[in-house]
Amino acid sequence: MNREEQIRFAAYQVMELGKMEVVPEVFATEYVAHAGERTYTGHAFIRRFSKQMKTALPDVKVKKVEVLVQTEDTVTWQRTLVGTHQENMMGIPASGKQIEWVDMVVSRFQKGLIVEEWVVSELMGELLVKRPKIK
Repeated sequence: MNREEQIRFAAYQVMELGKMEVVPEVFATEYVAHAGERTYTGHAFIRRFSKQMKTALPDVKVKKVEVLVQTEDTVTWQRTLVGTHQENMMGIPASGKQIEWVDMVVSRFQKGLIVEEWVVSELMGELLVKRPKIK
């Protein structure tokens, strides 16, 4: 599987279907994710995040994956996701509304696996915009 296929496979299997058994096929055990000022590590993080996503947005779908730039060991890409906010997510109460957001990702590969990623996501902003107004 080439890098683009691997990214599409991971997005669909992990984000949309929640199939955690594929994590070792795609991500290195020493995986590191950078999101804003936070850093997350390992397969356990991927599993936790996917479970959190599938709980809060049980119908989440990967609408689009677009590769923007590839170099020898990195792929810069974006994914567009859509789902209905049914449960609390990161302290934000469920809105019951459908949201759509884009994640920009730079994935670094080593020995055929994704070893490190930098992610910028619109998810939190969309969750906050779509939440019910507090009276």
